[in-house]
Order: sequence, then structure tokens, then C-alpha cells
Amino acid sequence: MNKMIAAVSLVLMASVSSQLVMAHGGATGIVKERMDLMDNMKDAVKQLKAIYKGDEEYDPDTIRNAALVIRDHSGDAMSKLFPEGSLKGKSEAKPIIWQEWNRFKKLADDQEKIAQGLYNAAENQGTASGGGMMGTNTMMGQNMMDSHSMMGSGSMMGNSKHMQQNMTNPEHLGSMPSDMVFKMLTDTCSSCHTRYRKEKDK
Repeated sequence: MNKMIAAVSLVLMASVSSQLVMAHGGATGIVKERMDLMDNMKDAVKQLKAIYKGDEEYDPDTIRNAALVIRDHSGDAMSKLFPEGSLKGKSEAKPIIWQEWNRFKKLADDQEKIAQGLYNAAENQGTASGGGMMGTNTMMGQNMMDSHSMMGSGSMMGNSKHMQQNMTNPEHLGSMPSDMVFKMLTDTCSSCHTRYRKEKDK
């Protein structure tokens, strides 16, 4: 009987291990580590999207918990999993990451700060647009466009650095409506994925 239980346990363990490997296309080592990290953040973002789309009740504790997952998986925790040339196996990383390392590192660091900002803003349920969260265009998109155009203007260049710092300052972000901070967070994620991750085979 004990031998049978042991055999069944081995089969189950092998099955689970096989499923985990298949989930990442056979990735191993540091490539799998960073894929697992991305999966954890993806799950946290899904939780947040459900809230900001109105599919789930607004819950500051859920927002804070998800924000902490993203924060703790960003910054150095993320960039250390991208040692130069780690493209073996099923990696979805593009070589351009190491050609633009400072830019990639800044995005990872910004994501960490914005996630902390979302944590700080979790109680701020109001929206800038006054409408449903993420249901219509919020002021965030316009604000970002305005700030970009101002940064390109010679008369505003003196303030551009200060503005950029404010947009990733957790204390400043903590005073904003949380849906705006979440939009900034997903924009940062999207910027990184668009430039540095390979498209998945369909």
C-alpha cells in the first residue's frame, strides 16, 4: 500500500512539474525566474483591472496588496533577473534591453515608485473625470500629453525635470485619484513590454 501511495505521489508530482514547465514553454533557470515574476505581476494587475473596470467592489486593501506585489517585483528585483545575454531557451526578452540598459532600468525603477504611489493612493476612490473608473477617458491621458508637449517647449524645459520627478514621486502620486495612478502603472508596463518583449507566437 505504501509503495502504491508513493508511486501515485510521484506521478502527481511529475504531472505538476510537467504542467509548470509547459506553462513557460520549457524555460529554466533565470529565464523561468523572470517569467514567474512577470506572471505574479500579471495576476496583480488583473485584480486591479477588475476593480477599476467596476467588475469588483472598490477595496483599498485589495489595491494595496496588489500594489505591493507589483512594487516588490519591480526595480532591482526585476532588473537583476536580466543579466546581459540571458536569451537562451524560451526567453521573450529582446537583445535591445542590454543596448538600452539605462532606459530599461529606469522603467523598472519607475514602476516600483508608481506601484508605491498606488499603494499610497488606495483610499482615493474619486476619479479626475468624475465618471466611471476607466469607463471613459480620464484627465490622465490629457495630462500626460500636455506634459510631453510642454517638455518639448523651450520655455518649459526648466520645469520638465521637476515634472518628471513628480510623476514618479510616491508621495505626490499618493495624493492623486488611484485610478489615475493605476493608469500610469499600466502605461509603464506597456512601454516596457512593447519595446523589450518579443511578440508571442500565435
